[in-house]
Amino acid sequence: MRIEMPEKVKLIIKTLQENGFEAYAVGGCVRDALLGRTPHDWDVTTSALPQEVKKLFRRTVDTGILHGTVTVLLDKEGFEVTTYRVDGAYEDARHPKEVSFTASLAEDLKRRDFTINAMAYNDTDGLVDLFDGATDLQKKMIRCVGNARERFSEDALRILRAFRFSAQLDFTIAEETEKAAAELAETLRKISAERISAELSKLVVSSHPERLLLAYRAGITAVVLPEFDRMMQTKQNHPSHWENVGEHCLRVTALTSPFSEYAGEEGFSESRFRILRLAALLHDVAKPVCHVVDEQGIDHFAGHPKEGAVLAKKILKRLKTDNETQELVAGLVLYHDYPFLPEERAMRRAMNKIGTELFPLLFALKRADLQAHREPYASNGLELLNQAWECYRQIQKKGECTSLKELAVSGTDLIDAGFLPGKELGLVLQELLQLVLENPEKNEREILLSYAKEHF
Repeated sequence: MRIEMPEKVKLIIKTLQENGFEAYAVGGCVRDALLGRTPHDWDVTTSALPQEVKKLFRRTVDTGILHGTVTVLLDKEGFEVTTYRVDGAYEDARHPKEVSFTASLAEDLKRRDFTINAMAYNDTDGLVDLFDGATDLQKKMIRCVGNARERFSEDALRILRAFRFSAQLDFTIAEETEKAAAELAETLRKISAERISAELSKLVVSSHPERLLLAYRAGITAVVLPEFDRMMQTKQNHPSHWENVGEHCLRVTALTSPFSEYAGEEGFSESRFRILRLAALLHDVAKPVCHVVDEQGIDHFAGHPKEGAVLAKKILKRLKTDNETQELVAGLVLYHDYPFLPEERAMRRAMNKIGTELFPLLFALKRADLQAHREPYASNGLELLNQAWECYRQIQKKGECTSLKELAVSGTDLIDAGFLPGKELGLVLQELLQLVLENPEKNEREILLSYAKEHF
């Protein structure tokens, strides 16, 4: 079996070998290459000690030298080279108290998390697969190296990583691995919010975000995202739905695409798509707290968008996401049920109220949400949404004003025309904006100044 490695990776391995050391590409890059995917990073493992690696290459960075990792720079491109190591006792369910270097590749590989990540390769020895990782790739199986309870006890984050890999690769999780994950789910409480957030985000933007259901059934989300458990436990007895809240939100999440028709030719960026997927997952997060049942036994959730925006922001803050993610996701949740009317005047007002930054994402979210409804709600809603999108495009094409910054006059213009600074000035600008939202052709400096002088 031969794996095509980048020339720079071959050079690093060859240089180490020519100087008497063992060296292999290792981990995720080998896994992805065997799956026919393009690896994002190529990592090298070696019998050489960090200081020996540093002597062999002109430019290196001590990225994790205490744990044996040196980054070798070749033409400004970095490759992590890590000495074979054995981990000491784990005291915080995440990091070993100490590591010791070893001359044994086998010892290094058996400390790794899953069999599919515990393979090594070089052109001389071919594939080194001590734990049948290649077989598990063929079986589409996530299985721990050795004893699953031991691997998860060493590093609890591996529990969530198992479900993330399942979602990314469309693999099943081996029975003993899933059982151990469920038994040790509570240890995830020891993991930092940033690490939890990173794994959840990777799962949510994967090809199979619905695999979060597996994490729910194993008791994982009860620890890392308890709001999702409440969503899964909230039914939706309503003519427009057939799933509970959690199932519906997962369906909506899976229906969103980075190449949505609303995303433009290049699609949504990686960061914008992550925001869209998080909003899809959380768009009905407040339904459990807004749940009421009418006399006919029909479930209703009045006010859930507003409550959901507050709750979504609280969740994302707890998960230590950045401020932009919190604000944009909260905005999408707040307006996901906003009734778009297929009429340009109404659309200009919607653009002013919501802010145009959200619009492509909001249309993508609303489309996925409608697709996850029963008929005829889905078809009727999608027809109106498409008409509203055409209105939005026409407004954008004509460059019509929908915000104060696009208004043909500013506060300075009004002051120069004799208006006094202060709160009243802001009210005048708002009145002029309302005029333009109704009559976009009046967004001319002289027209607006004349109107302001006449009416104020």
